[in-house]
Amino acid sequence: MTQPFRLPSGGQIDRGWVLRFSFDGQEYEGHPGDTLASALLANGVRLVARSFKYHRPRGIFSAGAEEPSALVQLETGGFTEPNRRATDIVLYDGLRAASQHAWPRLEADFGALVGPFGRLFPAGFYYKTFMQPRALWRHLWEPLLRHMAGLGQAPSQPDPSRYDQRHTHCDVLVVGAGPAGLSAALAAGYSGARVILADSEPIFGGALLRRPYDIDGEDGTAWAAAVIAELTAMPEMRLLPGTTVLGRYDDNYLTAVERVGDMSGPAAPSGLPRQRLWHIRARHVVLATGALERPLVFAGNDRPGIMLASAVETYVRRYAVLPGRRAVLFADNDDAYHAAAALAEAGAAVAAIVDPRPASGIAAQQLVRAIPLYAGYTVAATAGRKALRHVSIRPLAGNGGDIAIDCDLLAVSGGWNPVLHLFAQAQGRLRFDENLAAFVPAGEAPGVECVGAARGSFALSRSLAEGAAAGARAAALCGFGSGETRSPPSVSDEESTSGRLSLPPLSRDGRRAFVDLHNDVTAADIALAAREGFAASEHLKRYTTLGMGTDQGKTGNVAGLALLSALTGRDIGDTAPTTFRPPYVPVAFGLLAGRARGHLADPVRVTPMHEWHVAAGAVFEDVGQWKRARYYPRPEEDMAAAVRRECLAARDGVALLDASTLGKIEVSGPDAGRFLDRIYVNRWENLRIGHCRYGVMCRDDGMVFDDGVGTRLGPEHFFLTTTTGNAAGVLDWLEEWLQTEWPELDVFCTSVTEEWANATLVGWAARDVLTLLAPSLALDSAAFPHMTMRETDIGGIPARISRVSFSGELSYEINVPADLGLELWERLIAVGEPFGITPYGTEAMHVMRAEKGYFIVRQETDGSVTPVDVGLGALIARDKDFLGRRSLTRSDTARRNRKQLVGLLPDDPEEVLPEGAALVDVLGETPPVVPGPHPGMIGHVTSSYLGARIGHSFALALVKDGRARYGETVWAPLPDRTMAARICPPVFYDPDGRRRDG
Repeated sequence: MTQPFRLPSGGQIDRGWVLRFSFDGQEYEGHPGDTLASALLANGVRLVARSFKYHRPRGIFSAGAEEPSALVQLETGGFTEPNRRATDIVLYDGLRAASQHAWPRLEADFGALVGPFGRLFPAGFYYKTFMQPRALWRHLWEPLLRHMAGLGQAPSQPDPSRYDQRHTHCDVLVVGAGPAGLSAALAAGYSGARVILADSEPIFGGALLRRPYDIDGEDGTAWAAAVIAELTAMPEMRLLPGTTVLGRYDDNYLTAVERVGDMSGPAAPSGLPRQRLWHIRARHVVLATGALERPLVFAGNDRPGIMLASAVETYVRRYAVLPGRRAVLFADNDDAYHAAAALAEAGAAVAAIVDPRPASGIAAQQLVRAIPLYAGYTVAATAGRKALRHVSIRPLAGNGGDIAIDCDLLAVSGGWNPVLHLFAQAQGRLRFDENLAAFVPAGEAPGVECVGAARGSFALSRSLAEGAAAGARAAALCGFGSGETRSPPSVSDEESTSGRLSLPPLSRDGRRAFVDLHNDVTAADIALAAREGFAASEHLKRYTTLGMGTDQGKTGNVAGLALLSALTGRDIGDTAPTTFRPPYVPVAFGLLAGRARGHLADPVRVTPMHEWHVAAGAVFEDVGQWKRARYYPRPEEDMAAAVRRECLAARDGVALLDASTLGKIEVSGPDAGRFLDRIYVNRWENLRIGHCRYGVMCRDDGMVFDDGVGTRLGPEHFFLTTTTGNAAGVLDWLEEWLQTEWPELDVFCTSVTEEWANATLVGWAARDVLTLLAPSLALDSAAFPHMTMRETDIGGIPARISRVSFSGELSYEINVPADLGLELWERLIAVGEPFGITPYGTEAMHVMRAEKGYFIVRQETDGSVTPVDVGLGALIARDKDFLGRRSLTRSDTARRNRKQLVGLLPDDPEEVLPEGAALVDVLGETPPVVPGPHPGMIGHVTSSYLGARIGHSFALALVKDGRARYGETVWAPLPDRTMAARICPPVFYDPDGRRRDG
């Protein structure tokens, strides 16, 4: 008979389908709805893993993400994953899993030989041993320890899986789909708010799946199914089963991992992602994350066959699996007695209930009247080599001998710990509740509320009421509904408190009393740490490795704190828990990089005119995250021909550029002018309203950071533009100085890059085209001179028009609200058609700006270039302080032979110098190979083009003492030839600016 421990009925499994899987090469069977853990238990597999430090036999301890012991290697090849918890691996057909951290095999692990020498490897042994002789460390101890460290094997082949990422917003995010979470989602959904309900389990229901609660006269699972159906029908509701919320960050930004193809393994349909990473921005979060049962600490508490009482209840009622045929319950709280009742109902023999409390303090005795109760007793020891065989119990009063009880299952419960990871990450404060013997929320955190067991409310009636109230309240705070709730369903339950923290007697058996099952941290280790002065929880964690495993101390941390408190004579409430850090569960590296490659490497940003460019046949290039039209080829045109045509259109007629991608930042406030004076090298406080100014900002080392044109819109209001790829960097730079160095300045910085579209009209006919669209605006040079701005109306479109030129021609930068950008563009194209208006892209823009000698940040600059180096020394204000000023006076930045921006004219007017080519002033016998520094190298080419108007190839370059070398010849030694060029000033076109000034 297969699955000898499978119950004949019940559970949330589908017995109509058989799933075949293997563990350590042995074939087994399970059913849909199983996890790997439940299927192994159903087949009688108890030994699943070996412990990390002592290689002790370990079995399945829990039923969820808190599992510290049953870690397996899932699958093989590129699909393999080490250290997966058997308890959260959904069973699928063909699943292959193997034990890990055991050699040569699980049943006979040579690493277990370290067990008898455990006293030689106490907490912190790695700090104290293997120091002498030093020569042995490198050649013996380090290789040996490295070989023994670690658990599973990392994949050696590429992962064939696909991982997705999705971004979404919601009004209310409910984390946890137990009774409280379902009630919260339902109440928020009734209001019409946009709601997301996420739960790590593939089936919603939480505690209702492991205990037969009565809600409104029917089974709790039926109530849950009805609620789920109602939620599914709501248009603004998104349900995310099998989704674990990993972390909460600033402003209610949360990440979550959804198991998609993971549910089917390597056989998942093609194109289905293995996992999906959700980026969620929520206005309000309701945490219905429940609680985790904590174990009891006693000698021999880690053998296969010892598991949490709630896990026993889960396997019996949810998975229809009997974890053992003869059981003992060891618990210090009433709630755990339901596990004994579940085992008895399933046909198991419950040999005894061991409870350290006096009989008078046990209210749940009526649940298990037929089971022998040993009140005032504790488990003193366990026995069994690779599985539990019997336990020894002892009266706490010490007035009797040990009693041996045969069993193959020991269910343990030390109470419950609310799951508060996300709450703590939201800067929520915790307090220790003596009545519950658990840490609970101390007040609320902004935008986050805990309900149900997550706040210490373990009664079902309270969980349902709190969930409904919190859901309605969260929706009301987001502007939906009144915050009132419907009458909660009627339930018949009793308050179940968490109980007290039971601690083991600190004796020599403390070496076998495990607190952290994952890292083999014992009660003796904690006692040693306390004696050696590691009395803070963070120090204890690092010295003993308590809570540093894949389970992050979900089961052992509170027991460890209780032991530390007792040993140091403090109250546990004064011993703060360690910091809760994301992620809540381990995640695959592939998930973090999910599909962030190729065209999905970054979010794609497009301008309001993007579809027009596509229809016009534009070829795009990526600039930062933006898609910018590079050129617009006509039939039979290559890039060179298209760019030449676009340049000539701008020089000889009229052309149009989409410059919407420029970074745009509004700086406002009474101190805005003073602030900009400190940021830019030139003056800004004296800029007149309606006028524009070009500015350069330096880092504090004096090197060029960014440049752009700013406009003063009002006495306390400036509008700045930045380079396309550095907009976020500039805003971050401004905020860093405002918030950390100059908080006394009354200034606000706002990114408005996406708020404005920019159409730049260029060429001698630009004034004629604009006159047709804005006839009331005086456009002559006297009324509208270069570097000024006018606000006007263009056929009903409000616009800011600036006389700014990056091409060297008469130019108008027309800024309009982004949603009107396409309309403006189409009007300009239509009105300019009689003038032969031509759209041009970034490649023509680069050619024309280089002809004028205008540099581009990050092309002519590389982090080692000052404003003086690029010929802007006259721009620097000498009578004010600004970022980088002191650095500009250093001997290195002030020396004359620094690399300076110059122009280059190749001897062959048809040959274009390669960008990045090294330049030398003396040719050796063996030309250097491009790229890289070479002896005698005096500079390099930064930009190089074939000038459409000047009729000659040209380049910009950084050359040592370049301005003193005008007229000299330099060479660019290339792998296949050497090119000669003459150094000249960097301005090749219209040096006096007559065309720019109109």
